[in-house]
Amino acid sequence: MKKVHLLMMGGILLCLTGMAQTDTTLQEKPASDTLRVGSIIIIKNGKENKTEEGYQKNRPVHRSRWKNKVSTNWFIVDLGFANHEDKTNYGSTEAQSFVHGATLAKPAGKSDFTVKTGSFNFNLWLFMQRMSLYKQVVNLKYGAGIELYKYYYKSGIRYIEGSDPYVERQDVSFKRNKLAFDYVTVPFMLNINPNPGHKNGGINVSAGISAGYLYGARNKQKSDDFGKQKFAGDFNLERWKLAYIAELGLGPVRLYGSYAITPLHQYGVDQHPYAVGVRFSSW
Repeated sequence: MKKVHLLMMGGILLCLTGMAQTDTTLQEKPASDTLRVGSIIIIKNGKENKTEEGYQKNRPVHRSRWKNKVSTNWFIVDLGFANHEDKTNYGSTEAQSFVHGATLAKPAGKSDFTVKTGSFNFNLWLFMQRMSLYKQVVNLKYGAGIELYKYYYKSGIRYIEGSDPYVERQDVSFKRNKLAFDYVTVPFMLNINPNPGHKNGGINVSAGISAGYLYGARNKQKSDDFGKQKFAGDFNLERWKLAYIAELGLGPVRLYGSYAITPLHQYGVDQHPYAVGVRFSSW
């Protein structure tokens, strides 16, 4: 019997010893600013976070300032109405000698260079970039592309290429008499966008200047007498073109305009091309 009592007392002592050890473990609490999860310690005062999620969250993110400040728009198309402002002094000898066939009965005048309503301007900008100067409200816009002008004359003039190019009156009834001239152009504009976060662009305006270089000109004519004819040359056209340019954004709709500071011709007449139309662009 004594052996049985001894065994029971030994078992009770073992249980008490185990419970004591368990209680000791439970009482060992981590510091108030830390939390132990397995082998990972999380410091809750914000100084350190060793979890993978915390590491990803607190890791510094390196962003390109250039990428944030500059956006690019590819292949922008303009389509608009084209004409010119004629400032020529037709009373001058230079103007009268430039138009061959002018007589005392019918001297050279604006009517020789009047263009039809169907004359147009087509531009293809390979790219345009917008660089933020101040919080995307004030921006610099620039790009590169080609400008194409098509003048359909009401009169029967013909451009004659040579060492001294001139315009000649023709006694022909032309069904079509077109002068086409093209430029490689680089525009620079200052853009004001009061609401850069607007999903449709809101209202914004741009204004500036463009520089273009003439790379081709053609005089195409069609008549019953001669059929279709095409003449290529410089035709006394000014090689360089400087122009005032502007753009108005009204939500998804964009309008553009340009006015040439330099005259179309080098001598003879003083005409300044201009164009107004619609710009197909995402901004």
